[in-house]
Amino acid sequence: MSHAPRIPYYQLAPKSFQALLALSATVHASSLGVRLVDLVLLRVSQINGCAFCIDMHWRDLIKQDVDARHLNALAGWREAPFFSDRERAALRWAELITATPHSDASDEEFARLRQHFSDTEIAELGFTIATINAWNLLNVGFRNPVPETV
Repeated sequence: MSHAPRIPYYQLAPKSFQALLALSATVHASSLGVRLVDLVLLRVSQINGCAFCIDMHWRDLIKQDVDARHLNALAGWREAPFFSDRERAALRWAELITATPHSDASDEEFARLRQHFSDTEIAELGFTIATINAWNLLNVGFRNPVPETV
């Protein structure tokens, strides 16, 4: 597979790109907290195989002084002791929603989520998950490369 970028989508559709950037800024300013948002963004990016977003959100979490060992265990969050019950609930919901055609975001799963989040926070989490899925689809589909240096 070629790793060459296909098209500069951000230049070709600047209004849409700016709107998605604005949504991303809103998601980061939500009541969920930056760490939780970035953990969800990183986990969904791992699921979707978006190297560009994995790299970016890993670096964002490192800047927040999150232990690299904890981030390296994120894909195995069920087994790792590094995540709070609230983070686990968000990660579980993010995985269920991201894999919608192959999962069951059942009433029982939603009830589990409600044990840790208010309705407003659940709505914000939904937008967080939707936003990163959009970025992942764009970056993977158009092969946006991981920068060699930052």
